[in-house]
Amino acid sequence: MLGVGLATCVIGVGPSHPARAQHLPDLVTPEVLRVCADPANMPFANRAGQGFENRIAAILADELKVPLRYYWLPQGPGFVRNTLGLKLCDVVIGYAAGTDIVQHSNPYYRSVYTALVKTRGDLADLKQLSDPRLRSKRIGVIAATPSVDHLEALGLGASMKPYSLLVDRRFESPGDDMIADLLADRLDVAILWGPVAGYGAMRHEGTLTMVPLIHEAERPPLAYRITLGMRPNEIEWKRTLNTALHNRQSDIDRVLRAYGVPLLDDDGHLIEAPASEDVKP
Repeated sequence: MLGVGLATCVIGVGPSHPARAQHLPDLVTPEVLRVCADPANMPFANRAGQGFENRIAAILADELKVPLRYYWLPQGPGFVRNTLGLKLCDVVIGYAAGTDIVQHSNPYYRSVYTALVKTRGDLADLKQLSDPRLRSKRIGVIAATPSVDHLEALGLGASMKPYSLLVDRRFESPGDDMIADLLADRLDVAILWGPVAGYGAMRHEGTLTMVPLIHEAERPPLAYRITLGMRPNEIEWKRTLNTALHNRQSDIDRVLRAYGVPLLDDDGHLIEAPASEDVKP
């Protein structure tokens, strides 16, 4: 639900060895873009190709002039080992930078954990988690994510209602459950990873408002740069994907905005969509 790189650590394919990297051949299949993905993980990806990572994968395949093929596996412990590690695919679309289980491309977007509130509720003007009104509110969070640490540091631990982090999205959807509870007044605030919150706000336009958490303490971080994940040592493949990302960044940005993803610049400021842009997926 949070994307591969923002869930808890999974067992990987082993550490990279930079000293040997330039002497090891890439194991990538050049005739097709083989993507590892969760079959039921909206708004990121699903088998029907409806997620924004599906659309980004299609953009990359178009740039590389090759067909697109998926290997599907629910995200969770062992995802990287059983996909990239077994060479059943060559890239993960959407992996948080800084995790050392994969080799990373250059980042192609940065987002932030985001609160959702009722547009016409008494928290419609919420700006940050230190707001004293939250002491009497019910706050939905995904367990074991950085927002939990921030709320506990602010003395709001008793106000939290946790939702599961690692689930099989074919059968459970904690983000959707949290949003449903917010709409039904069983919660006052729902805190989710930015793309999930943005997609939820877009689907309930006029009812839910996003509050990107850009005014919080720096640690633990709530904003993350997102990359493509690859096997360690595949240096030429990394260069190829970085070039494709660079060439098609504007197309990728349009896709992200179309799905309501809150985007940050390098200074942590929100990036506003062009006024003339159609932002519907």
